[in-house]
Amino acid sequence: MGTLHNISDGLVVYPKVIERRVNQELPFMATENIIMAMVKAGGDRQECHEQIRVLSQEAGNVVKREGKDNDLVERIRRTNYFKPIHQILDTLLDASTFIGRAPKQVDQFLDKEADPHIAKYTEKMKALGTSDLNL
Repeated sequence: MGTLHNISDGLVVYPKVIERRVNQELPFMATENIIMAMVKAGGDRQECHEQIRVLSQEAGNVVKREGKDNDLVERIRRTNYFKPIHQILDTLLDASTFIGRAPKQVDQFLDKEADPHIAKYTEKMKALGTSDLNL
């Protein structure tokens, strides 16, 4: 109990850091959605895949070798081939479309598994007060 308290007391989550990291990977995650949208708009799947592959490798090199931000979306916007989906690109990059049932599953887990156990120790945790790190 004391170890858990030492680890978690004062835990801080930085939403902007998380958002930045998600946005760095999101363009790569969305490539399949981009390909499907292009095919639906009349594009050739093989050609689209090749265009995405080349642009993804270029963007990946910028991130890995130069330490810069992921610019895959900008590359797609600058490529005439992808013009048919430019107007829906932001929708294809909506991070919330990649999480499926995760929020509901987390809520169910907390309600059924975690909260009952936490409730048993709430008073003990309060009694511990603010923690000094003890290793």
